[in-house]
Amino acid sequence: MSYDIREMPPQVSAGLLEKAARAETATIGHRRHLGFVDKAIQGVLSTGAFPVQRIAGTAVTLALPGQDSTLLHHVIQFLRPGDVLVIDRLGDHKHACLGGGVAAAIKATGCAGVVIDGPCTDLPEIEDLALPVWCRGVAPITTRLYDIGGSFNVPVCCGGAVVTPGDLLIADFSGVLVMPPAEAESDIDWALGKQEGELEGHKRLLAGEKLGERTGASAMVAAKLGA
Repeated sequence: MSYDIREMPPQVSAGLLEKAARAETATIGHRRHLGFVDKAIQGVLSTGAFPVQRIAGTAVTLALPGQDSTLLHHVIQFLRPGDVLVIDRLGDHKHACLGGGVAAAIKATGCAGVVIDGPCTDLPEIEDLALPVWCRGVAPITTRLYDIGGSFNVPVCCGGAVVTPGDLLIADFSGVLVMPPAEAESDIDWALGKQEGELEGHKRLLAGEKLGERTGASAMVAAKLGA
């Protein structure tokens, strides 16, 4: 296996990122079906003493073979503020490619966060660095510098979702979502509008309004029963 290293993608516009950072993945999930990463990939800093983590950024992708982290060590230098590094572990869920040292190097670049289709390690050090990480939990066995190969900034698969370099990525307490920037804004605008109206809706439900009447579900059931 050899190395395939490609150019950095254009970054998502600051205006779209600002809106995306306020949109919840679960709200967008009421409208959108594609781009959601496997729910097993969750934020490691989303509980305990840390505030709920939410990031939005430009996807920068890495395909990294199982036991090897050589290419990861090399490409960290190219990460930019606002990028999110998405690591496809090519099916390996045993070896942790991100620990304290790698996390420190990534944090120094200003990178917004990391999404790994595999585990991390050295969780206390990641917590100390406050580096937002979404992954498949923690593992005690790590990668090595075996010089096997890998690919940087090519389309990858992360948790069953296709991620293309330059995609808009949103990650929060519910999970991870990736979208092409050209089609993301309408879904984000819709989600922000829905979020603004939810507080008033919750107040009405707490005051006794019936959910089925509010959503129209009760009318649907009544129509079926009547038929």
